[in-house]
Amino acid sequence: MNAELIIRILTTATLVGLLLAVGMRLTAGEVVAAVRRCRLTLVLLVNFAVVPALAVALAKVFRLDAAFATGMLLLAAAPFAPVVPVFARMAKADLALAAGLTALVTLLSAFLTPPVCALAMKLLSGGGALHFNLLPTLLTLVGTIVLPMALGVAARHLNPALALRGLRPIEICSEAIGALSLTFVTVTEFRGILATGGWSLLAMAILSEVALVLGYLAGHGASGSRQVVALGTSNRNIALALLLAIANFAGTPVVAAVVANGLLLILLGLLHVAWWRWTDRQGSAVDGQN
Repeated sequence: MNAELIIRILTTATLVGLLLAVGMRLTAGEVVAAVRRCRLTLVLLVNFAVVPALAVALAKVFRLDAAFATGMLLLAAAPFAPVVPVFARMAKADLALAAGLTALVTLLSAFLTPPVCALAMKLLSGGGALHFNLLPTLLTLVGTIVLPMALGVAARHLNPALALRGLRPIEICSEAIGALSLTFVTVTEFRGILATGGWSLLAMAILSEVALVLGYLAGHGASGSRQVVALGTSNRNIALALLLAIANFAGTPVVAAVVANGLLLILLGLLHVAWWRWTDRQGSAVDGQN
C-alpha cells in the first residue's frame, strides 16, 4: 500500500467520523438558529469568493511556484475546519454558533469548494497547466461530507439517547485518526515541507490574518459571535484540502504544500485563541477594578 493511498484512507476516515459526530450532535433547529444569528450570505461570500480570490492575488504578487500556490488555493477554498468549535470553546466564544455554522458551511463545501477550486486554478494558470477534476471531486465530497452528516442527523432524530452515547467515542476515534493522518503525511512529505519557501508561508500567513479580520467584520452581534466567524474564516479545513490534493494532484509537491500551510494555520489559530483569552482576562480584570 503506497503512502498516498494511506493518506487518502486516513483523511477520508477523519472527515467521515468528524462529520458523522457533527450530525449526531446537532438538530435541524440548532442549524436554523445558527443561520438566523449570522449574516450567512456575507459569510459565504467572504469564505467562498473573497478569500480564494485573495489567495490567487497573493500567489501572483509573491510569484509562488505552481505547487505552493495550488496548496494555498486548496486551503483557501475549504473554510471552517472541524476544529473551529474546539477553538471557539478555548477562546470562550459562542460555542453553539460555532457548531451550527461549522456544520452548515462544511456541508455547503461539498458543493461549493470544487467549482471554486476549478475557477481559482484557471485564474492562477490562465487556463494552462493546472487542472482540477470537478465532477469526481464533487462526488467524493458528497460521499465524505454530505452522507456522514445526514446519517448523523438521522441517528440523532431516530434515537437521541443512543446517538449521544456514541457521540464521544466517535469524536475521540476521529480526532485520533486525524492526528495520525497529519503526523503520517508530515513524516512522508517532510522533505517537501522543508522545501516550502519562506515567501509561500508568508503569503499563507497574510491570507490567514486578512481572513481573520474579514471574518470578524462579516460576523454579527456580540464579540463572541464575531470571533466564531473570524476563526472559521481563518482556519481552513486541512483534511478537506488534503483530500482534494490527493485526488487531483497525487505524486506532486502540492500535498506537501497543503501540509506546510496547514500546520502554519494551526499555529496561527492557537495564537488567535491565546490572544482572545488574554484580552478577555484583561477586560475582566479592568471590570473587577471598577
